[in-house]
Amino acid sequence: MITAELREQLTAIVGNENYEDSKVSKLVYSYDATPQFQAMPDAVISPRDTEEISQIVRLCNEHQIPLVPRGSGTNLCAGTCPTEGGIVLLFKHLQSILEIDEANLTVTVQPGVITLDMIHAVEAKGLFYPPDPSSMKISTIGGNINENSGGLRGLKYGVTRDYVLGLEVVLPNGEIMRTGGKLAKDVAGYDFTRLLVGAEGTLGIITEATLKLVPMPPAKKTMLALYEDMEAAAESVSNIIRNQIIPTTLEFLDRPTLQVVEDYAQIGLPTDVEAVLLIEQDGPLEIVEEDIQKIAEICEQQQAISVKVAESEAEADGLRTARRSALSALARLHPTTILEDATVPRSEIATMVKAINEIAEKHHLQICTFGHAGDGNLHPTCLTDGRNKDEMDRVEQAFEEIFIKAVELGGTITGEHGVGMMKAPYLHLKLGEAGIEAMYAVKQALDPNNIMNPGKVFAKDTRKRVVVNK
Repeated sequence: MITAELREQLTAIVGNENYEDSKVSKLVYSYDATPQFQAMPDAVISPRDTEEISQIVRLCNEHQIPLVPRGSGTNLCAGTCPTEGGIVLLFKHLQSILEIDEANLTVTVQPGVITLDMIHAVEAKGLFYPPDPSSMKISTIGGNINENSGGLRGLKYGVTRDYVLGLEVVLPNGEIMRTGGKLAKDVAGYDFTRLLVGAEGTLGIITEATLKLVPMPPAKKTMLALYEDMEAAAESVSNIIRNQIIPTTLEFLDRPTLQVVEDYAQIGLPTDVEAVLLIEQDGPLEIVEEDIQKIAEICEQQQAISVKVAESEAEADGLRTARRSALSALARLHPTTILEDATVPRSEIATMVKAINEIAEKHHLQICTFGHAGDGNLHPTCLTDGRNKDEMDRVEQAFEEIFIKAVELGGTITGEHGVGMMKAPYLHLKLGEAGIEAMYAVKQALDPNNIMNPGKVFAKDTRKRVVVNK
C-alpha cells in the first residue's frame, strides 16, 4: 500500500509526470504477454537515471513495497505481471546506446533499448550481436537480460547470457554495484554477472549493460528440408551435429504449425508433410557453401523428400519471417494461445514430439509444436479458450505431463522463456528441493524483505516445501 506520504516522496524523486496511479495506467501494466495472469499494481513509475532508481529502491525497501522491473512485457512466463501489487518500473527514459566500442568489440546500453534497434546500430558498424529473440522488434535489452532470452541463432551463437560482459545494477537495499566489464578474463570474486542474467528481476534492477559483439559473418545461406517422417527429421538434426557441423539456425515445425503459418504468411510453405527443418549457415562463403552441401546430403540420406536452398536473400528472409511468425499465426485461431517451452537432448526430439501429440490426444486438446531443433528447445503451443474452465484444467494437466516427460528424457522445464509464475510450480522437477533451497538462500541474502519481483520463480509453497524436506 502506497501512502500519501510515500507517494509524495516518490514524486519528489521522479517528478509528477513520471508517477502514474490512475486506473487506466495501472490497468495497462497489470499484465504481460502471458495468458491468464493479471494483477493491478499500486503505481507505475518511470525513473530518469540510475540514481533515481536507487532512491526509489531505498524507499521501497524501507516500506517493503514490491518492485517489478518491466521492459516491453513480451515475456511468456508472467515474469512482469505485478501479482503482489506494488510498483511497476518502466525504462522509457533509459533507452540510449551509450557506446559502441569497436576496439574492444562491445556495446554499452541502457535497459530500455529495443533489441532490434541495437542490432541495427551495431550492424551499421559492420559488427554483429547474435541473440535474436522472436520478439526482438519490440523487446528490450533489459527484458532480454532478465529472462536470458534465446532465439533462432542460439545453436551456433548461444543466448543472451553468452554476450553479457558487465552490468550496472541497483541492489535491493538501493546500493549501486558494477559487475564485469570490457574484459576477456575476469575471475575476481563471485560471477554476479552470470547470476543476475536470467534472475527475472528478483535480485536487483539492471540499469546498464555492456554486451559482447562479434564480426559480421560475410556470407549466409538458408535451406528448407521436408520430411514425411518425424523421426527422420529428428535423426537429421542429430547427424548434422554428429558430422561436426554447427548451423546458425536449425528450426523445426510440425504439420499443424506449417498449415497455420502458411495460411498466415502465404509464402508457399508445404503443408502436406509431417515436418520441416529450416536450416541456415553463416561464415566465410567457401565454408558456408561446403556446409550447406554436406547438410543437404545428410538430409537426403535421412529420407528428406525435398531439400531446397533459398535462391535469394528475400526468399531466405521470407522463410525466417514465417518461422518467427508462428506464434502470431497460431494466435489467430482461438481466443487463448498458450506457448510453452521445454528442452530435451537433440537425440530425444522425436520421442518428445510424439509424447506431446499423445498427451494432447489424451486430454482432447489441440497442440502444435515448433522450435529450435538444433538445441532441443521445443515450443508446444496449445490453442484453447481461457473462458472454458474444464478445458483450461485439461491444459494445465497436459503441460504438467509435458514438463515431467521432458525432465524424464534428460531435459528441462524451460529453455528460454524463464520460470516467472507459469513454471514456478514445476521448478522442483528440474532442480529438486535442495536446488530450490539453495536458490532461496541467495534470494533471502540479497533481498531479505522480498521486494524484488516477489512471487516469481519460487512457487507460493516454496518455503513450506523446502522446510518440510530438510
